[in-house]
Amino acid sequence: MSDSTMKLANYQLIEVQKEVYKLPKGVDLIGASKLWEQGEKGRGVTIAVIDTGCDTEHIELKDRIIGGRNFTEEDEGNANIYKDYNGHGTHVCGTIAASMNGTGVVGVAPEASLIILKASNKKGIARYSSIINAIYYSIKIKVDIISLSLGGEADNEMLHEAIREAIRHNILVVCAAANENADGLPMISYPADYDECISVGSVDYGNLNKQMKRERHLDLVAPGVGILSTYLDGTYAKMSGTSMAVPHVTGALALLMNYCKKEFGRKLTESEMYAQLIKRTINFGYTPAEVGNGCIFLTAIDLVRDCYNQTLNDIEKCKKDSSKSDKST
Repeated sequence: MSDSTMKLANYQLIEVQKEVYKLPKGVDLIGASKLWEQGEKGRGVTIAVIDTGCDTEHIELKDRIIGGRNFTEEDEGNANIYKDYNGHGTHVCGTIAASMNGTGVVGVAPEASLIILKASNKKGIARYSSIINAIYYSIKIKVDIISLSLGGEADNEMLHEAIREAIRHNILVVCAAANENADGLPMISYPADYDECISVGSVDYGNLNKQMKRERHLDLVAPGVGILSTYLDGTYAKMSGTSMAVPHVTGALALLMNYCKKEFGRKLTESEMYAQLIKRTINFGYTPAEVGNGCIFLTAIDLVRDCYNQTLNDIEKCKKDSSKSDKST
């Protein structure tokens, strides 16, 4: 087979910062802290990040990384060196699981475990064969979630079968939705276009009207504009793009896995976890072509419950007021 290539999903480096100390707005906006308050921080959940590698010595990430492998030709193809020379992979890892250590930033699931699978080189280019091998490696070591902020235009049956095999092993596969072409139309992008993948788009939660774009295949959207996270050489950076949205959903799933296990008394299947994720979205009146099922809000169910309880209270109050009125007449 001819080995086609894919590239990193749409993203833009905005600025690099040496020191920060704040909760990234994307982590805050999806309601991650509400699950932290309930004791859910992703502990015991293993996530394979298929990307450009990672700054494994970053203070925010070194305690989260439990292994990795290099599938590129960089560092003479040494499988045990998965250093990031691009910055994209390090940024993605930080949004997923930067440690809650009192400094820098915090990831969505700050106690989740990361497996760094370097499949893209420093130019952001990855061979399909590297992605496929990384997926099968993820299956072999029994990860819970695969995060993939890459995409290519070629529909590859071997890639599709690797995705299907991951799903058969109850692994959630989270991918970046299609980018736009020169005409502003959504491009075909794999693996996100495969039905088995969770396809994620990017929005600016602070300005939804400005960011809405029609996509070919979209399950939900997450924060992807001005996202602050970890970067090369122990620094931090703000980036924007669908690449930045994917790790928010990956981290959210890590939080939900243990939460749902407690709620249901068992580990949920891949399809059940997908359903639990989608239950925690709000579309704000936009079309599925714009936001899929909606924007990820981990507190969406709580909001619905509060509204339901308030409605019941209002009904009960009306009944009491009506009863008093009848007695007075």
